[in-house]
Amino acid sequence: MTDKPLLILIAGPYRSGTGGDPAAMAANLERLEAAAWPVFAAGHLPVIGEWIALPVLRSAGAGPADPLADEVLYPTAERLLARCDAVLRLPGESVGADQDVAFARRRGLPVYHDVAEIPVLGRQVEA
Repeated sequence: MTDKPLLILIAGPYRSGTGGDPAAMAANLERLEAAAWPVFAAGHLPVIGEWIALPVLRSAGAGPADPLADEVLYPTAERLLARCDAVLRLPGESVGADQDVAFARRRGLPVYHDVAEIPVLGRQVEA
């Protein structure tokens, strides 16, 4: 049990396995976002690296399939993880998500593989 809300990075496939297909990346982002409500309902603050990185890319005139993406997506996640308290690693092959887990473990942060593992803070929010 924790006594304060955790900032939890939701990590999983975004570009991996999509071949740069925007529809496939959008579907992957939807899967990541589907985990946001259960994290929030447990009393914590969910965050997804792409929520920050994609507007940064757009402001640079680029997108997730552009060469600049590697210079924004991975560093954004690392900078974000410097502020996070835990990681929720969703299933699926993903170099970026694996890097997120490795970085979190180096920092001694908990890495959850199921929302049910996340400690509940105070009262749960009902859907």
